[in-house]
Parts: sequence; structure tokens; C-alpha cells
Amino acid sequence: RYPDLLIHRAIKAVVEGKKYKAGNWTELGLHCSMTERRADDATRDVEVWLKCFYMQDKVGEVFTGTVAGVTSFGLFVALDEVYVEGLLHVTELGNDYFNFDNIRHEMAGERTGVRYRLGDRLRVKVARVDMESSKIDFVLAPEGEDASAPAQDKAPARKTLTAKPKASSKPVTQPRAKPGATAAKARKGSKKK
Repeated sequence: RYPDLLIHRAIKAVVEGKKYKAGNWTELGLHCSMTERRADDATRDVEVWLKCFYMQDKVGEVFTGTVAGVTSFGLFVALDEVYVEGLLHVTELGNDYFNFDNIRHEMAGERTGVRYRLGDRLRVKVARVDMESSKIDFVLAPEGEDASAPAQDKAPARKTLTAKPKASSKPVTQPRAKPGATAAKARKGSKKK
């Protein structure tokens, strides 16, 4: 890296007892920082695109993953074995209205009490991969579908992406129901019509 080279030149001059003219270090520092950020962004973009490219033939397959992010529009799920992250949109969470709680990092169903929290384990199916926008979309996997099982009729690959997830050893669990909600009511709310 160029900033390291500048520092090493200055250290070498001091060690040799010479005067080192710093020059315009402020301008060089700003330029180096900007080019390093651009390089990091380019690396991240390529990584995201490659993950989408890898996942485009996995549409319809079921994977286990961990909720890595909770937003007002859905859950970001990091898949366990392929280190890919995608979006499970709020409209795919079930037949309920889900409220986002940014303090608790959770989505809670108003009627059913079903909760999805940061760190929860889920089974998801790859619904869409959009290469142009570098995004991957998931849906909740129906009960009884095996993880990594290919779908009978795969949808045509489109395009999508994600970020690098952390592997977790937590078991896959059902969403938590609000205290007082029955288990049957919670299961009913987590299924898609």
C-alpha cells in the first residue's frame, strides 16, 4: 500500500539521520484513502455478483440459515453452508401484519404473535436471483421440504446478492409466539397461503 510506503520512507530517513521532506502528505493521504475505499467497494461488488452467479441455479432449493438482519421490510437470512445472504420479504412471513421493533431486532405478527428475531434459525427456499441488481430473494420453506433439496420445477434464474454470514450451531427453531398465543395459532400464522 502506498501509505505504508510513505511511512517507511520517512522511517528510513530518520534511521539514516537524514531530513525527510514530507511534501503534501495531507493531499496524498486523502487520495490514498479515497482510492482504498473505491477498491474495497469494487471488491465487495464483485463478491456480491459472484454469490448471485453461484446461486442462480439454486432457485427452488431449500437451505437453513440464520436471521442476520431485521428491517421494516423483511429479514436478511445468512445461509449456513454457502455463505450467502438474501432477503426474506415481510410479505413472505405469513398471513399477518408484522410490526418491526428496531430495539429488539424483531418482526412480530399482530394477530398471531409469531416473532422473527435476530439470530433465529429458519428454513428458506431460494425464490429469485437478480443478477442485475445483485439480490437474492427467499421465501419460508414449506414444512417437510428437505434442506438443499432441488425443486421439482425451478423458476428461471434472474439475479440477486447478500453479505458474508457467520456460521451458527444453533438448532433450527420455529418462530416464537407472543406469550398467551396458542402454538396452533402461531403455526397457522407462519404459513403462507
